[in-house]
Amino acid sequence: MKVGFVGLGNMGRPMASNLARKGFDLSVYDISAAAVEALVALGASAGSNVATVTRDAEVIVTMLPNSQIVQDVLLARDGVIAVARPGSVILDMSTIDPDVTDSLARAAKSAGLGFVDAPVGRLSTHAEKGESLFMVGGSDEDVAHVRPLLDAMGTTIFHCGPAGAGTRTKLVNNFLAIGACQLNAEGFALAEGMGLNLEKTLDVINGTSAFNGQMQMAWPHKVFRDDIAPGFALDLAHKDLSLIMTAAASAKVPLFVGAAAREAFSSARAKGYGDKDFSSILDAHCELSGLKPVRFST
Repeated sequence: MKVGFVGLGNMGRPMASNLARKGFDLSVYDISAAAVEALVALGASAGSNVATVTRDAEVIVTMLPNSQIVQDVLLARDGVIAVARPGSVILDMSTIDPDVTDSLARAAKSAGLGFVDAPVGRLSTHAEKGESLFMVGGSDEDVAHVRPLLDAMGTTIFHCGPAGAGTRTKLVNNFLAIGACQLNAEGFALAEGMGLNLEKTLDVINGTSAFNGQMQMAWPHKVFRDDIAPGFALDLAHKDLSLIMTAAASAKVPLFVGAAAREAFSSARAKGYGDKDFSSILDAHCELSGLKPVRFST
């Protein structure tokens, strides 16, 4: 299968790397020449622009930072939808405004193209190992067409419904994950402020209904160990919270916790945490509270 891949950032590069290692006929493009060169070293071919990686591809994958960039790449005069051959399928793995996903799916259909939205769950460390989770929206036929790629890049695939369902599921998932991150930050800052031992407090939380996935999948391996290098950057978490609040407003669903979490993440960005891991919201909250960072004792 000939695959074109646009966007080789923190998530796109490991995704594309797995495709290259597993034998796909892969052509890649990114504004970063170094990112392209890294994929060429794994056997991919380098495209000089979006059009060159699109023309002969059966599937065109996009993994891009925001809605506007995805629209630019897909809808430009020499963009994916204008250049792709009829019958090929667009696989957008970006996390964007679901209304934009809907409009892109309609544009693709009008051009005789398939469209699948498959935003990614889990972190860049999982992407490196080919262990990503995908929330997928699209027709049965289009999803079946891209399934070999998803299998090569991840271990868990949920077909959530028609085009747009994957993106909407991702927003619900990230609302809960990022909201839990903010709640945890306040909880552990409170524990620090009251002089409690982190390890013993965790033991209690992990044995009660207060437990959440951040306590197992992220924080014990990141911020509690003084590692706030970005697996999922706080800036991206803030972007997702903004998408979530916009989608909620469109659906007329109030999100009280979501609004508070977005403002807390805005505060953390203002303090310089934007390029840190989103678990660093704990450090931002400790700073706000005049507390030392919460860390394991050993």
